[in-house]
Amino acid sequence: MPTADEIAAIASRAARIHDAVRVEAALDRMAREITAELAGSDPILLCVMNGGLIVTGLLAVRLQFPLQIDYLHMTRYRGATSGGEIECRVMPALDLRGRVVLVVDDILDEGNTLSAVLRYCREQGAARILSAVLVDKRRPRPEALAAADFSGLHVPDRYVYGYGMDYKNYLRNADGIYAVADEDM
Repeated sequence: MPTADEIAAIASRAARIHDAVRVEAALDRMAREITAELAGSDPILLCVMNGGLIVTGLLAVRLQFPLQIDYLHMTRYRGATSGGEIECRVMPALDLRGRVVLVVDDILDEGNTLSAVLRYCREQGAARILSAVLVDKRRPRPEALAAADFSGLHVPDRYVYGYGMDYKNYLRNADGIYAVADEDM
């Protein structure tokens, strides 16, 4: 694991892609779109941990209608900068059967994790499943994983962090979205 000084140096070399004002405006827009679609449906917001924690919290306070929040923990990165096999660490406590579920995550990158979570929700008998991501990375994906139902911002095909997205388990709390310098990959 990197030291705090190494992380500070990496952050100093990163390029800001979206500042906090732009991210918050995207969250406001997403909340309006989600409200228009889901108000009155008594949905479950299903946070994909750990990346979806900040996004779920920031969206939830903008959604002024009855909902429940739960989480699951599926991960591919485990502190690395490239993904491996999906590991299921924690499953939701709420019963998804017959419910409207909005899966919330930080980023749609290759789409493997989101695909696995959506499949899990279908297997649990959710009546309707939608997905929301703060960031949609511009990159080719299989057609089935082409897009989330709700997305906030686009980023180039670079390694990004901030607003829930991490760099080696650090920098999730950055006040914007940043691209890691090539030399730090």
